[in-house]
Amino acid sequence: MVTPTSTTPVSTASAAAPAPGSGRGGVLRLLRYSACSLLPSAAAARSGARLTTALRARTQPAEPELVEQSVNTIRFLAVDAVEKAQSGHPGLPMGCAPLGHVLFDEFLRFNPKNPAWFDRDRFVLSAGHGCMLQYALLHLAGYDAVKMDDLKAFRQWRSRTPGHPENFETPGVEVTTGPLGQGFANAVGLALAEKHLASRFNKTDMKIVDHYTYVILGDGCQMEGVSNEAASLAGHWGLGKLIAFYDDNHISIDGNTDIAFTEDVLARYEALGWHTIWVKNGNTGYDDIRAAIKEAKGVKDKPTLIKVTTTIGFGSPNKANTYSVHGTALGSKEVEATRSNLGWLHEPFHVPDEVKRHWSHHIDDGASLEAEWNARFVEYDKKYHQEAAELKSIISGELPSGWDNALPTYAPEISPDATRNLSQQCLNALAKVIPGFLGGSADLATSNMTLLKMFGDFQRDTPEERNIRFGVREHGMGAISNGIAVHSPGLIPYCATFFVFTDYMRASIRLSALSESGVIFVMTHDSIGLGEDGPTHQPVEQLFSLRAMPNILMLRPADGNETSGAYKIAVLNRKRPSIIALSRQKLPQVKGTSVDAVSKGGYIISDNSSGNKPDFILIGTGSELEIAENAAGELRNKGRTVRVVSLVCWELFEEQPEEYKESVLPNEVTSRISIEAGVTFGWEKYIGQKGKAIGIDRFGVSAPAGKIYEELGLTVENVIAAAEAL
Repeated sequence: MVTPTSTTPVSTASAAAPAPGSGRGGVLRLLRYSACSLLPSAAAARSGARLTTALRARTQPAEPELVEQSVNTIRFLAVDAVEKAQSGHPGLPMGCAPLGHVLFDEFLRFNPKNPAWFDRDRFVLSAGHGCMLQYALLHLAGYDAVKMDDLKAFRQWRSRTPGHPENFETPGVEVTTGPLGQGFANAVGLALAEKHLASRFNKTDMKIVDHYTYVILGDGCQMEGVSNEAASLAGHWGLGKLIAFYDDNHISIDGNTDIAFTEDVLARYEALGWHTIWVKNGNTGYDDIRAAIKEAKGVKDKPTLIKVTTTIGFGSPNKANTYSVHGTALGSKEVEATRSNLGWLHEPFHVPDEVKRHWSHHIDDGASLEAEWNARFVEYDKKYHQEAAELKSIISGELPSGWDNALPTYAPEISPDATRNLSQQCLNALAKVIPGFLGGSADLATSNMTLLKMFGDFQRDTPEERNIRFGVREHGMGAISNGIAVHSPGLIPYCATFFVFTDYMRASIRLSALSESGVIFVMTHDSIGLGEDGPTHQPVEQLFSLRAMPNILMLRPADGNETSGAYKIAVLNRKRPSIIALSRQKLPQVKGTSVDAVSKGGYIISDNSSGNKPDFILIGTGSELEIAENAAGELRNKGRTVRVVSLVCWELFEEQPEEYKESVLPNEVTSRISIEAGVTFGWEKYIGQKGKAIGIDRFGVSAPAGKIYEELGLTVENVIAAAEAL
């Protein structure tokens, strides 16, 4: 039974009949596919016209007996893979197999031979522990990344079927999920991207951006706060092409969810501005699932949550509907009992021939769908060439020629300014020249200085605009930005808050790094220099903790040139995110800084020595580079030779050749002093055993910034004293 619960009546008749030869796709590894598979050509247009004619009009689902065979195939591919690995989560795939079959086989639009096709529907498994559901579906649909041998290698070394979905490992997987709720928030970002691009590029006579985002989430996802943050925004933005399936199976690791989770989820989502539907029989109610999806597609002004009540571990005689089937293999006896119970008398990993034949149509249908879109794009390009050029840039990720020339440069005599203000100049310069540049702040736009002045706000009725208002939702903001980034290579999102509040969004930042999504995290108020707000807002340990994270760039620019250089690096790095830490207080334009030198991570800004043998090397970042340079001046007045190094990004410096690193920090020079308004932990790598690290190994304090610097010893005098003591 399908029960709509929204107060807004929706007619299922208004929803177009699905084209069951449709599906999903998507992957970041674009280099695995030829350029012609991403953008259309005239030949593709001609081919598309022929293939569109040949595309079979599959308006009816498969026969019930075949559907049941397909569903059991999905179930037992999951059961057998988990059993072989003796590791994994069989319960969700067993319970969600009917939903998976209906969604993938009858509704999703995709091309399995080109997972990166731009206008594919996106599918996200937010409950990533149930990934064998997704792998089984990708295998049946004909994705090259998930062959039978890959299913048999589930959770093994270098397998393309890891223990949770990973977009960088498995073409066909859109986002990396596992930490619950994150995938759901990613899906909100994917749907935002579709709505934004559709509003910018679709014409009354031609739709060129037209796809849905589907996501399956479980009870655990619903409990995590990040999902509520994202759901609130999705409802506010009216993301009508976002359809979420809530796998309502009432079981989590500790047992029945009634021990900790008894809220009315549908009522909450309705209050958040969602259309809601309840499929009460998700185990065998195939027609109810179909009707719910059709109804959801008929709702254009709000996202839809479809609660699908399922039995976790469906078919298992002794473990279904228990926590024991959530995260452990069934065991050989229970596997056999389940086979007998469901009448599946086949050897492990068996796919019946009739199931193979049925699913094989997705290969031809997917090619036809893409070719038809390619043909339409060729016509679009003829009529709307400028818009087509911008969309090509977003699809391919190719940056406009000379884009970096838009970044400002600064002479030393230019007035001091906070790097957060200089950052805003960079953001606005980039938005003028990069079509896919967009972003926003967690209710701090006028403090983070992140408004794009030439654009309005992305809102329900103005989705073409590029300022995104995330509200006070750092965690959701980060995860949504990850979704935007993985939607298309040329979408470059940024998001902003105070640096200390990276703690609120750390899980999203980590997944950004793991997923190779090049989000730009703009983090202002980067130190004790923010002053009177005190230790709750003064970051101390954040710099080092984020430097410890793999595949992320932690940049702390000292002035205008380094801020421009940081943005140049961030834009170029599409496979790893960047964090740019920016000051609240005004800083001078330091003589010797360089936009281009930031790419080295560390470089010399001044030096009065010769032969690569200074008496001292002073190393600073951000607001403390000025202190290092001023201390160097006084030491030079005393007859000492001093080199000052800006170590703006440790990660980039470590990637330089050994010869370059030796030219900046020669091993022979052991008298080194670092100064940074953060913990000193980690600096021993650069100052060595004989060096001195000046920093803050305690929390900050509420007072004017200058007084805090003085009391905590981040001063020119303290640097000089440290040098003279070496």
